[in-house]
Amino acid sequence: MALLALTNVTKVYQVGAVAVHALRGIDLMVEKNEYVSIMGPSGSGKSTLMNVIGCLDTPTSGTYILDGKTVHDDNIGQNGNGKLSEDELAFIRNQKIGFVFQTFNLLPRITALHNVELPLIYAGIHKKERIEMAKEALRKVNLEDRMHHQPNELSGGQRQRVAIARALVNNPSILLADEPTGNLDSVTSREIMKLMDKLHDEGNTIILVTHETEIAQHAHRIVHLLDGKIDRDETTPKGNS
Repeated sequence: MALLALTNVTKVYQVGAVAVHALRGIDLMVEKNEYVSIMGPSGSGKSTLMNVIGCLDTPTSGTYILDGKTVHDDNIGQNGNGKLSEDELAFIRNQKIGFVFQTFNLLPRITALHNVELPLIYAGIHKKERIEMAKEALRKVNLEDRMHHQPNELSGGQRQRVAIARALVNNPSILLADEPTGNLDSVTSREIMKLMDKLHDEGNTIILVTHETEIAQHAHRIVHLLDGKIDRDETTPKGNS
């Protein structure tokens, strides 16, 4: 069974009297330990697809199954668990998906360690255990020596490493990265992508949304979107090696 399966997924936004079709029948399967990039021009549906995969938004129609759990299925009646509640979606976001954003999304007045701890607090993990888990996540991104620094005391690359550690701390099923190098210079971008490659080698499943071909080529597979549909799905040289 695929780790993630979208079948005929659509998303329609109502903007005044106009229906905007952001996704038009997406079929996508991602296996455990795959490394997938999603690319496409502005307006192609990249952000909408990322929001649906990340359970930040729900499909208008279609089926979404994540790690054996039905997230959305409009073929099942409302009382038959065809749609999850907000609490259930929040649980999936906390436990199953690790988010890495272009803007880091760190709280500015707490340390790197406490930023990484946050998902564990929401998960109800005991303080002693969550501190050890947060420290271990920071070790994975080679930032143990900066754990007591606040974000304004860190470089852009270090802040993104903190964000990646936070995404990893719950051992999620999928690491979902939205333009993770978008606010970084070229040298730091290469460092972050080297880290992403390492995390994939260690067994993490990664879905990377990017508009940069050089970044997308780190993945083993690139899914190209156009006008809300999958235009093509190709294997990269890394995927063939």
